[in-house]
Amino acid sequence: MAWVLKMDEVIESGLVHDFDASLSGIGQELGAGAYSMSDVLALPIFKQEDSSLPLDGETEHPPFQYVMCAATSPAVKLHDETLTYLNQGQSYEIRMLDNRKMGDMPEISGKLVKSIIRVVFHDRRLQYTEHQQLEGWKWNRPGDRLLDLDIPMSVGIIDTRTNPSQLNAVEFLWDPAKRTSAFIQVHCISTEFTPRKHGGEKGVPFRIQVDTFKQNENGEYTDHLHSASCQIKVFKPKGADRKQKTDREKMEKRTAHEKEKYQPSYDTTILTECSPWPDAPTAYVNNSPSPAPTFTSPQQSTCSVPDSNSSSPNHQGDGATQVSGEQIQPSATIQETQQWLLKNRFSSYTRVFSNFSGADLLKLTKEDLVQICGAADGIRLYNSLKSRSVRPRLTIYVCREQPSSTVLQGQQQAAGSASENGSGAPYVYHAIYLEEMIASEVARKLALVFNIPFHQINQVYRQGPTGIHILVSDQMVQNFQDESCFLFSTVKAENSDGIHIILK
Repeated sequence: MAWVLKMDEVIESGLVHDFDASLSGIGQELGAGAYSMSDVLALPIFKQEDSSLPLDGETEHPPFQYVMCAATSPAVKLHDETLTYLNQGQSYEIRMLDNRKMGDMPEISGKLVKSIIRVVFHDRRLQYTEHQQLEGWKWNRPGDRLLDLDIPMSVGIIDTRTNPSQLNAVEFLWDPAKRTSAFIQVHCISTEFTPRKHGGEKGVPFRIQVDTFKQNENGEYTDHLHSASCQIKVFKPKGADRKQKTDREKMEKRTAHEKEKYQPSYDTTILTECSPWPDAPTAYVNNSPSPAPTFTSPQQSTCSVPDSNSSSPNHQGDGATQVSGEQIQPSATIQETQQWLLKNRFSSYTRVFSNFSGADLLKLTKEDLVQICGAADGIRLYNSLKSRSVRPRLTIYVCREQPSSTVLQGQQQAAGSASENGSGAPYVYHAIYLEEMIASEVARKLALVFNIPFHQINQVYRQGPTGIHILVSDQMVQNFQDESCFLFSTVKAENSDGIHIILK
């Protein structure tokens, strides 16, 4: 028994000795600085976390804060911008808060600042045509404004102004040191700017933007201080309340895990900082408003659509100027783009694209054009821009016979293979493209290509066997072979000032 106990002690001491030896190298191989905290913090994972923390002196502190007293939607995902529903014509308070620290911007202490509140489009595609969209709204709602100030309810605002040519903006002066609240009313609804009106949920979103300025050396409020905005949708009266309730009920049906992906609904909407509106510094510098541009409805448009003046709307006849079928070029100026729209039967949209060059128009996608012009005209404009021509139903080649030419009867009948006239000069044929297989179309295209007054053409004949003249009828045109070749001459009509055309 004593022997067994002794063996246990030996084994135990050996294990302890081996364990101590295995620990003796730790720290010596790695060196004295192996566990330095600075080295640990230098690891990439800690560098990433450290860079996300704000450093002293680098945090931006906006001088003002604007808070709109309207609840945000609960159906907005995390990291997305908040969305607020408003009722048309209802007054909503925007609190103008002085957010400056002690000593910030001493130049405005004790002085007034000017703020411009405007409702603008959130969708960038509609921003490109904002002026035309607002003018169209003005025409449909004469005498109304998109945005108004509820002056009796507002507090602390001074010298309020609205410009007749700026229906979507209001301006006022206020003292940052005093309590200030501006109550706004939005009179446009989101569905008024959609091609088809499906209700508020399908309407376009707007933005409420506030731009604030201080006085410059000349006493004009043009020096920008701060801008902030938020995303909104405007519904018919009571519609925003119903939409808010619907979103809240949808969120209540979601699981706890799904709810974590969405923002909570807040009682107020804080406008987030943004860039100033492009024309903000000079929007109201001139107190005398410029006359508002006129808007003409598609039904009452005074723009005339010229008749087609080419041998085909989609093909250019030789010797004739064709403008309606030309593809617009990226280098086209604004004026050339307007002419192209008129000549391609898009006169209703010359106002919408009044500031578009050829390059601007060609950059628009099919979806953009459908949204701006509606489905039918949008697709037609897209096809015209891409030069999707319709193949003509019949093509014929025609050459005018010179009066001095002496062509034999056999040569006339073989005009399709002839290349020279009797004097040795080559025949030059012009392509005529017919979209309608009727005789009057043949006469009209011949008059166009060869500069013959159309009203002077009495009849069109085809020279038959033994030189007889056969009246060209609709049925004869329908039996023309495609790409047939003809010589033609003109003879003076009897008892009139007109002429007859004879195809040979």
